[in-house]
Amino acid sequence: MQVGFIGLGTMGASMAANLQKAGYALIVHDARREAAARHIATGARWAETPREVAAATEVMFTSLPGPPEVEAVALGRDGLLAGIRKDAAYFDLSTNSRSLVQKIHAASAQKGAHMLDAPVSGGPRGAATGKLALWIGGNRAIFERYKPVLDAIGDQARYIGPIGHATVAKLVHNCTGYALNVALAEAFTMGVKAGVDPLTLFEAIRQGAVGRRRTFDALIDQFLPGVYDPPAFALRLAHKDVSLAVALGRELGVPMRLCNLALEEMTEARNRGWDERDSRSAMLLQQERAGVAIAVDPEDLRRSLAADTTATSEPKRG
Repeated sequence: MQVGFIGLGTMGASMAANLQKAGYALIVHDARREAAARHIATGARWAETPREVAAATEVMFTSLPGPPEVEAVALGRDGLLAGIRKDAAYFDLSTNSRSLVQKIHAASAQKGAHMLDAPVSGGPRGAATGKLALWIGGNRAIFERYKPVLDAIGDQARYIGPIGHATVAKLVHNCTGYALNVALAEAFTMGVKAGVDPLTLFEAIRQGAVGRRRTFDALIDQFLPGVYDPPAFALRLAHKDVSLAVALGRELGVPMRLCNLALEEMTEARNRGWDERDSRSAMLLQQERAGVAIAVDPEDLRRSLAADTTATSEPKRG
C-alpha cells in the first residue's frame, strides 16, 4: 500500500516515521524538503507537490499548522484534490475548523473520494512513541478499512461520528484544557501570594478530590446523567468555599476573573433555589443558555467507563 504524508513538522515527522516502522511505503511532501531527509533516508519517496502525492497513493495524511495550510494543500492548484484517485481516502490529522473540514469533504465527494477529519491528541512525545489518540469523523466504513494504518500512528484510534464531529471533539478538548490553565493560574497564584510554597501547594492539592481524578471525570456523576439530587456536595457549601477563595484574592490584590465568574454562576444557581442540590447544578445554567439538555443513560455511561482501556484506576467520585 502506498501511503502519502504531507507535513513533516514536530508531530508529522514522528507520525510518518511510525508508518514507516510499521512497513508502509511512504510518499512524502513538506514545504521544506529538508524536513523529509530522514524519511527519504529510510525509503520514503519525495513528491514535489501534494497533487503528486495524491496521484500516487490510495490513502494520504496531512499534519499541518492550521486551516490556511490545510486549505492550500487540499484545494490549491496543485493540491491533493487535483490529483486524488476515485475511492481514495484522505485523513487530515491537523486541528482544523469544522467548516473547512466539511468543505473539503464535499469537494472530495465530488471526485468520488473520501475525506475524514482525524485530529490527534498526545503531543510530540505521544507522536514519537505512538501513544496517541486519533479521533475520526466521516465515513465509518472507510475508517474501518484503514484502521490498521491508523493504528500504526496511534494506539487509540476512535470513530466519533459524521464528518466534522472529530474536529468538534478536539476543539472541546483543547479549549477546556486552556481554560482550566487560566483558572489554575488564578487560584494557584493566590495561594502562593498568601505565602504557601509552590511545590508544597502543588503536592497538597494534587491529593485532593479534584487532583486525584482524571480531568474530564468531573462530568461523570452529575453533568452527563443530568442528576443533581441528592447532592454529593451541596451548592450552598461550594458557594461558601469559592466565596472565601475570591475574598482572599481581593485581600491579596490577586485578580481572579474566572474564579469570580464561577462565583457569579453559583450565585445565580442559588437564586434559583438550588442551595441543597449538588454544587454542579450551576452547570445547568449553561445548558439553558446553549439550548441543550444533557442526560446520558446511566447504563450507557457505565458501559462506556468499563470499556475505557486508557483508565489506570477507578475515577474518584465527589
